[in-house]
Amino acid sequence: MEGVFVHESSYIDEGVTIGEGTKIWHFCHVQSGAEIGCDCSLGQNVNVGTNVHIGNGVRIQNNVSVYEGVELGDYVFCGPSCVFTNDLTPRSGFPKGSGGYRATPVGDGASIGANATIVCGHEIGRCALIGAGAVVVTDVPDYALMLGVPARQAGWVCECGERLQGAGDEYACEACGRLYTQQEGRLTEGAVQ
Repeated sequence: MEGVFVHESSYIDEGVTIGEGTKIWHFCHVQSGAEIGCDCSLGQNVNVGTNVHIGNGVRIQNNVSVYEGVELGDYVFCGPSCVFTNDLTPRSGFPKGSGGYRATPVGDGASIGANATIVCGHEIGRCALIGAGAVVVTDVPDYALMLGVPARQAGWVCECGERLQGAGDEYACEACGRLYTQQEGRLTEGAVQ
């Protein structure tokens, strides 16, 4: 694995693919079949489950387990101690194995705050922002700002991460100038034509 940094306290199982420029820090475990893209950073005590796919430029902070069934797109940010699940009805005495896991795709550019919980089987949209401590129990649209327990949409955020200002169907980012249009509960980049 040329061009990859793996701290000596971490374990990388057989059959793992890790892209150039990725750094894996203290006490991590990357399980067999996992694919990690280029220029990623895995903080202390990160576990990457079997067959998990992680895109390029992903930042996973300390104490996060990315379980089998979770897929992280490019440039996803996972805050410290955020939680993913992969089984809605776990029982120690009745293990289902990977056939019982629910998929949890996280879209490109999405950010998940510290201590947030993502209940499996729900899609996190592109550039969505999940607030610290939120508990996600529904699908999350692109650019949605989700806060609370259970998480509810509290507005829209720009690709750059700033909260969008606007009314009706038009929104703008005061930080970077991007424009967005809302139609039928969905936000897309670009001004109304």
